[in-house]
Amino acid sequence: MLKLTRVNQLRASYIRFVAQATSATSNEYSCQPEYPPIRDLTHKALKRREANDWHEEIRKVPTVEEKIIKVNMPRYYGYKVVDFNDNKIPYNALPVTQHYTRTVLKELPLLSADETETSEFSSVAFLKTARDDIIDALELAHDFYNHQATLPDVAPSDSVNRERQLTQIIVEQLNRALLQILSADYPHLNDVEVDYNPRHEAFWAVGGVDPPKNVVKSKKGRDWQKDDASESVDRLVQYTGAPYLSLRHRQQLCPWMTDGESKMMDPHARHLPRFNHDARTLGYRTSYQHAVNVPGYWPSANGANFGLLSFQSRASLQMRHKAYGDRDLQEALHALAIKSSYSWLLAQANYNGFNTYNDLTYPMNTQTVITNGREWSFYEYQLNTLLLHSNQVNENPRVNFCRGTPPLPLYAEISEKGKCVDFNDATLKQLLRVYMNVPKVERIGNELHPYVTARTSDYENKHQRDFIDKTFKYLCSKRPRHLELPEIYLWEKLYKIDHKTRAMEAKRRFFELELNPWRRTLEKHDKEYLPRAVRPGGRKNREDRFKKTFYP
Repeated sequence: MLKLTRVNQLRASYIRFVAQATSATSNEYSCQPEYPPIRDLTHKALKRREANDWHEEIRKVPTVEEKIIKVNMPRYYGYKVVDFNDNKIPYNALPVTQHYTRTVLKELPLLSADETETSEFSSVAFLKTARDDIIDALELAHDFYNHQATLPDVAPSDSVNRERQLTQIIVEQLNRALLQILSADYPHLNDVEVDYNPRHEAFWAVGGVDPPKNVVKSKKGRDWQKDDASESVDRLVQYTGAPYLSLRHRQQLCPWMTDGESKMMDPHARHLPRFNHDARTLGYRTSYQHAVNVPGYWPSANGANFGLLSFQSRASLQMRHKAYGDRDLQEALHALAIKSSYSWLLAQANYNGFNTYNDLTYPMNTQTVITNGREWSFYEYQLNTLLLHSNQVNENPRVNFCRGTPPLPLYAEISEKGKCVDFNDATLKQLLRVYMNVPKVERIGNELHPYVTARTSDYENKHQRDFIDKTFKYLCSKRPRHLELPEIYLWEKLYKIDHKTRAMEAKRRFFELELNPWRRTLEKHDKEYLPRAVRPGGRKNREDRFKKTFYP
């Protein structure tokens, strides 16, 4: 009886096994044939997939500091970048600036007489108070500048620095006066953070640029690349600027372009220029730098993380050749406003987890004023996209927008008695409107930074926190490496590479040993040695002789 029961149990188990195997087998089949995707195995497609995988790795990095370190990982000596700055604007710089920032330029409407009668400027007493205080601030600034001009150690020697010094004093005095005048009626001005001469830097990649001759020649020498030798390449850009003054707030300015208006499928439909030539043809320089994004504060700063207003210098424009004409001067002001506004917003977006390879999920806005103290240009900028690299220059439907005014005079001159002559109320109203623009958009949590999942201060490992902070600050400092950048000297190219006339000489140089210094990544360096007394595992632990690294 027991034997029969055992047989029945085995039979039941076998039936269940067969049923499971049958169901599993039936799930492997479908009515329609299903084939795995066919992947393009060409060299071009392979490089594109590798780039997309790297961009996805950057997106998954948890902290802001580690994202910046991750972008710098492929280059130990830094990237070859185009130097964008606020001091040099070559002739005909507007097309390349619009292409490199994907910006459409519009005209900012000025305040008309009807608008001023029905707006907050309708109060005659308010306008008179603001006018008197601004005139007093201007006269005080000129008086202080004239006093500094008498001091030989303080007075600058050239006209550019003299204009910078005077404008710095004027901007600081006007900002002080306007905050005192408006803060009672506009509470958002009580919460702004004021930065004097802040450091604004941004890094991004731009596609659609013609390849250099050496790249074309190199690709034509390889069978798998010769068909793509003339295709456009990416150009890396690093902006460096220092405005007179900037204001930050914890809330964002309201977008003035809707999401539908910010999309543009055909770049030529809105006259967005394309500049395919190398930027060096206009006079821009290139250098090797690490990718740096600094909006004037560190990522650990809490609170006011959105730019409200910045004052830019136009002192370098007085050295511009008069033969360029007034139109070129106006285009130079537009170019300065576009690249300074784009770079500042890009650096702010980088602190929220976005970068040139991971696009924005919401628009960002700021205001820019370019002045020399007497003439003022007002601009508004809306950042909608950061994707400008590789094929995104043609496929990205979004564009950025900038609108501005021509230079408006605030006053004619300061008389010998120190009095302001021919003060312009229209320019004052434009300046007041910039300060009265109330930031109302507040984003918190995942909406603010969807790609940032942690903060460096949240890490429990103290050594990891210190390493990330030290590495991030070192990259942002732009200090050179302890060894100079590898270089092939002219005599070596002539006698060792081109003609090979020194066959008996010992091969010690990197090109003789078939070493490519540009393949060296950021983590390839000697680790810091730990003495026995401070090793985590004890004095005799040889495995902890070197300090651990925490590269992303």
